[in-house]
Amino acid sequence: MDALDALLNRVSVARLRDPAPNAEQRERLFAAALRAPDHAQLRPWRFLTVEGADRERLGELFASAIAAGQPEAREEVLQKARSAPLRAPLLVVVIASLKEHPRVPDVEQVLSAGCAAHALLLAAHAQGLGAMWRTGDPAYDPRVAAGLGLAGNERIVGFLYLGTPEGELRVPQRLAPAEFVSAWSGAES
Repeated sequence: MDALDALLNRVSVARLRDPAPNAEQRERLFAAALRAPDHAQLRPWRFLTVEGADRERLGELFASAIAAGQPEAREEVLQKARSAPLRAPLLVVVIASLKEHPRVPDVEQVLSAGCAAHALLLAAHAQGLGAMWRTGDPAYDPRVAAGLGLAGNERIVGFLYLGTPEGELRVPQRLAPAEFVSAWSGAES
């Protein structure tokens, strides 16, 4: 697939089914992710894959984090958290692994990990796979981070849900670049 085609036509795919990406497809997904912009070549990212029965364990981790933070949470809320990882055959947890550096602040490193996630999504689309980047409360919950084994210098950037698209892909809404781009005149205020 042409790079511009992937950039202009990639859409989030919420309805995913088996099969998950195979070994060859996964190799391409992660090779693409590793091409993200990376100031000072810090490689401020890492990835966890979650599939099979581990998706159920991840759902339990999500539910236990909610229950610990909101003891009054209704069972329906907990059940929804438990079933969330079952929406795709493969999840990739994208993690910003921050490094101390005098010229590269944490925000640049998190952005770099975000670019790695985006590259992975583009590579999925280019291979005919469906993918969706999700966050929600679990991405920012310290109990989830601890349960996934994150170190103190690490942050969850997102949960990428991957699989085979169910049904037709939607056509992305075309936005007018002129609505978001303007020239700076250099004038003093």
